[in-house]
Amino acid sequence: MSQYYAPIAYTVTEVEDGWLLKTVLQKRLQVSRKLLSKIKLTEQGVMLNGERVYISVKVSAGDLVEIRMEREESDDILPEDIPFAVLYEDEHLLIVNKDSGIIVHPTHGHYTGTLANGVVHYWQQKGEKFRFRPIHRLDQETSGVLAIAKNPYVHQHVSEQMIAGTVDKKYIALVHGSPVPEQGAVDGPIDRDPEEPHRRIVTPDGYAARTLYTTLSRWDDGSASAVSLKLESGRTHQIRVHMTSIGCPLIGDQMYKTLPMHNVDEQTMAVREERDTWIERQSLHACELIFEHPILRERMTFQAPLPPDMAALEKRLDTEAAPRERVQ
Repeated sequence: MSQYYAPIAYTVTEVEDGWLLKTVLQKRLQVSRKLLSKIKLTEQGVMLNGERVYISVKVSAGDLVEIRMEREESDDILPEDIPFAVLYEDEHLLIVNKDSGIIVHPTHGHYTGTLANGVVHYWQQKGEKFRFRPIHRLDQETSGVLAIAKNPYVHQHVSEQMIAGTVDKKYIALVHGSPVPEQGAVDGPIDRDPEEPHRRIVTPDGYAARTLYTTLSRWDDGSASAVSLKLESGRTHQIRVHMTSIGCPLIGDQMYKTLPMHNVDEQTMAVREERDTWIERQSLHACELIFEHPILRERMTFQAPLPPDMAALEKRLDTEAAPRERVQ
């Protein structure tokens, strides 16, 4: 196995004739300063027409520019045979469908049993060597699409798309009540709850957060709804906090469930408490992720079907909270 990942190549055009190689790397391949500083020190990190060169040389139209990154491993992550569904994979990206109940990356007190342990084992069994680089995170109990970069260049590029707001992350949630209006946005700054620091709340002094929502269907004259959500920011527990703030907490969410202060009558409270037992986690699923592939330069869509527990919850609502009204 080569000590390097597959090269990322670029052919110099007429427009770039006479440019410095450094300029091509930064302007066309968009290599970050940090990554450029690292790869230029390795034997085959920066190549021009198959030869190692200084990045200060000038290039000509038709020249082949290549960058290579040294292979890395997550030596601090113990490989474990933990199954997960692969939605897409190439030499640059791994897109998986994360199950609910599994933590993405080892943390203090959770060094094993994570998605990272399973992915490292998966690569090991294939005889491949990559460092585990999740591009974003999902809460432990949230299921759905998760993107993992196989090298620092891909991680940098997709992360920059997220910062720029060009990555579309779409979720499906089953909530108590029905949002009013049926489609809209929740603009609510989020920060830690000073009384319970592990929780988040909407507060004027918090960090800006915005969630777009669309009601897809509702049950029993609005006692429950299926909602499509899109994040325009990425705060911790954002969807759960925002939906609770408008009186529509996620079914099964024990941390952000309906509270008496939400002005819900006793009968409705009882119904919600009962339905919170119908699923063993908050009913939230990351169903779609869209971004531009850093190497192919194509905008790609990755989708994960509704998981069995949320599908079962929908079916039970169809049975016990009928009729169901399609909104969108």
